[in-house]
Amino acid sequence: MLRKHLLALAAPQHRASRPSGAGEPVASRELSTRHRMGLAFGEYIESRRDDTVPDAGGLAATVVVTITLDALLGGLAAASLDTGGRISAAEARRLACAAGIIPAVLGGASQVLDLGRKTRFHTGPQRVALALRDGGCTAEGCDWPPGMCHAHHDTPWHQGGPTDVNTGRLLCPKHHTLVHDPRYTTNPTAHGKLRFVMRR
Repeated sequence: MLRKHLLALAAPQHRASRPSGAGEPVASRELSTRHRMGLAFGEYIESRRDDTVPDAGGLAATVVVTITLDALLGGLAAASLDTGGRISAAEARRLACAAGIIPAVLGGASQVLDLGRKTRFHTGPQRVALALRDGGCTAEGCDWPPGMCHAHHDTPWHQGGPTDVNTGRLLCPKHHTLVHDPRYTTNPTAHGKLRFVMRR
């Protein structure tokens, strides 16, 4: 069953009608099957609902990411994981768009001064509304279907952006990563799409 699920996520059929090179860097067009399956596995894990994840100590399995406010707001410093690993600030910002977030304020000795309430972004009805409006990934030239896209905040949540349909959009995993990558800027098109431009 797991293999079937991953094959569905990695299936290239939705790209069949896209002109060669449209909206997709050469490197990602040449991914091996193993690489695509690896990306699909990551997507499979990230998209699990809390009620399908095993509990650990009364809480759905949770990865704690520690990052400075400056890095979260757009810096380049890496974020630390409670598992001992590290991820880039851009990856932390991408995960923050769709994950349950528990904001914690730490004192100088890393003691917890305040622990915020976990907030889940974009409800099921909001996702349905985004799917009906956007029809899939809103990156220019991309035709990923709604069911394989993430809900993204045009105004980042950490900058006070609301979680609603008017300021949200669907982005596929690749373009959701790029929108949080400081090496790229985005320009809205007349048709409501996002055009990605690499900074010089």
